Amino acid sequence: MSFTQIEYGVTDGIATLTLNRPERLNAFTFTMRSELIDAFDLADADDSVRAVVVTGAGRAFCAGADLGGGGETFSRADDGRRESVDGAPRDGGGTVALRIAASLKPVIGAINGAAVGVGVTMTLPMDIRIAADGARFGFVFARRGIVTEAASSWFLPRIVGISQAMEWAATGRLFPAAEALQGRLVSRVCPADELLPTAYALAREIADNTSGVSVAAIRRLMWSGLSAASPWEAHAADSRLMAELGGAADAVEGVTSFLEKRPARFTMKVSEADVPFWPADPYGD
Repeated sequence: MSFTQIEYGVTDGIATLTLNRPERLNAFTFTMRSELIDAFDLADADDSVRAVVVTGAGRAFCAGADLGGGGETFSRADDGRRESVDGAPRDGGGTVALRIAASLKPVIGAINGAAVGVGVTMTLPMDIRIAADGARFGFVFARRGIVTEAASSWFLPRIVGISQAMEWAATGRLFPAAEALQGRLVSRVCPADELLPTAYALAREIADNTSGVSVAAIRRLMWSGLSAASPWEAHAADSRLMAELGGAADAVEGVTSFLEKRPARFTMKVSEADVPFWPADPYGD
């Protein structure tokens, strides 16, 4: 599959997805939206991929929606390629966010520069966010006369808490990587030249030591657990998965390799539906 606004490649079990419009600071378009969704489809279908790293080309991660259309940018809500939800055309950033949320592979955001508007909200369903020390962030929607999108009203308060989420969203101001770290939007900040090596080291640790099926199931448990009604509901989900996976091949191998003091050789495949318990997605993302 060829792409025009992103780059996608796989090396040693790690997929790298690079937003690639550096001349426009990787501003988000409908084409980029479609290509991002297609790239995550590729990653999920490829059993050689154990983790996905997302970054930007040039000096920005993503400067937000491409505003080249001027004041009518956000009034052109329906480009003819999207279905509707509750009678309104689906928000393009939201379709990307929900596709990332549904990923079967862990996703690491390597935020190399400005991440503004959809450029930051698309990172919220990523599992780990790492920022270069020169990166800047902004939930600027109120300054553009629109609302937070990409399901960020669900993701952001759960990640950073409602008070911090509202401070950033209500002011719409830009803030530096150090503040993003303090507010727990990112898990670490590192010099720019260490950003990708740090992201790849995390991805490598996942790829070399864990069961892909286990990670996929844990990922869904964690995200679903954020809106579980109680710990008893979470316990029920845990129990179902433990019952289904506890006697499966990867569990046998995980215990056996530990007892034999050797690296595990996990054989179960995410693409072959070895991962149980996937709630239906009403929007197909």
